[in-house]
Amino acid sequence: MDDQKRILTGRTAVVTGGARGLGKAIAKRLADRGANVALLGLEEKLLAQTAAELPTSSRYWHVDISDDDAMAHVAWDISRSMSAASVVIANAGVAEAGPFLDSDRDSWRRVIEINLVGSAVTARSFLPHLLETRGHYLQIASLASIGAVPMMSAYCASKAGVESFTHSLRAEMAPRGVSVGIAYLNWIDTDMIRDADRYPVMKKMRRHMPRPARTSGSSDHMAHRVVTSVERRAPSVYVPGWLRTSQLVRGALPEVITYVSRRKLTHSRYTPTGLLGAGGQAAWRATRSQ
Repeated sequence: MDDQKRILTGRTAVVTGGARGLGKAIAKRLADRGANVALLGLEEKLLAQTAAELPTSSRYWHVDISDDDAMAHVAWDISRSMSAASVVIANAGVAEAGPFLDSDRDSWRRVIEINLVGSAVTARSFLPHLLETRGHYLQIASLASIGAVPMMSAYCASKAGVESFTHSLRAEMAPRGVSVGIAYLNWIDTDMIRDADRYPVMKKMRRHMPRPARTSGSSDHMAHRVVTSVERRAPSVYVPGWLRTSQLVRGALPEVITYVSRRKLTHSRYTPTGLLGAGGQAAWRATRSQ
């Protein structure tokens, strides 16, 4: 094992949304590099199962990441029972699709609460510990952070928000020894995306995207690139790599997307999807129980 791969050995790494999909794949990669992983999320049985599968001393916490008080308690408990976090990966996210005017207001708001507010709550809860360890905070973002598309207003708004939040946080933390990174990721082959493909609104939207932009990558490959960026304390990582070039043309994207939408989107009434995937349903149940 080279020096870079020993950086995480014995460190505590926190992963939100760690029960399934990308979060689970990231947790496995971190543990393979020697980190002790704290898994956070709403699906308690799957969190426990994932923690048990990891080769290092890892634990899980059943928590809603948008709950300030609960997250502050979890951060303290992790520090007490494991050690102060050296790595925090804000991965938890949900999505919905469909016309904004027909969307359920609670479902729409929940996307913002989990993706944007939840990321801010995660940072607020764990930054005191990252200051102690001079650690690294990584925000999972998206192609949607760079170019917004129709029929996904909540998701695009939340991912654009986390991009700005991350850049602001990086500038604040740089003088204090905490590095802050952002991961721009394209579609990932997870249950959320597989669920999305069942809906006509998502099929139509993806069909009119350029081929590279509508192709899904494996969660394991994405996790490998994400964890490597953590080891390097990189300010950004793009997966696939061509996403980096989209930054050069992002100023033109709104007009291009509007032009394509005007030609390709019909006036058919698309049914809103609600929160997608099993993770989305867990977030929805948590909302209903409040």
